[in-house]
Amino acid sequence: MSTRTAAQQRAEQKASYNAFMEGCPSRRLLERISDKWVALILAALGSDGPHRPGAEESGGPQAMRYSELSRRLAGASQKMLTQTLRSLESDGLVTRTVTPTVPVTVTYEITELGLSLNQVMAGLKEWAETHMDEVLAHRAAETEG
Repeated sequence: MSTRTAAQQRAEQKASYNAFMEGCPSRRLLERISDKWVALILAALGSDGPHRPGAEESGGPQAMRYSELSRRLAGASQKMLTQTLRSLESDGLVTRTVTPTVPVTVTYEITELGLSLNQVMAGLKEWAETHMDEVLAHRAAETEG
């Protein structure tokens, strides 16, 4: 029986990830990151930025306070936003920084891992915005027919 190092064991496990298999942990991750709020939070913290009036748009990632994120993500309930931010933090996609001020200041920032996912998610967001007219036309045709 051969002895394997921890790195070898991790490499073997990584090679065996298959989202089509029921017990694969990547399936749970896909479920989490396919949530609309995840895509929008990553877009807000990533290259899409907060677009503050009068502020320069750098096009790069920017830290945002909870209240800024809440305003940016119209329609997200406080509970949903909080739960989604916590899950992104636990997955290492977002960091949360608490500054002891009065009142306490909490900021969120996208991590390098989050930026790599944001590149993929930004493409999906752009595709949805670009092709929405076509999708709506197909939906309308379906309901008419």
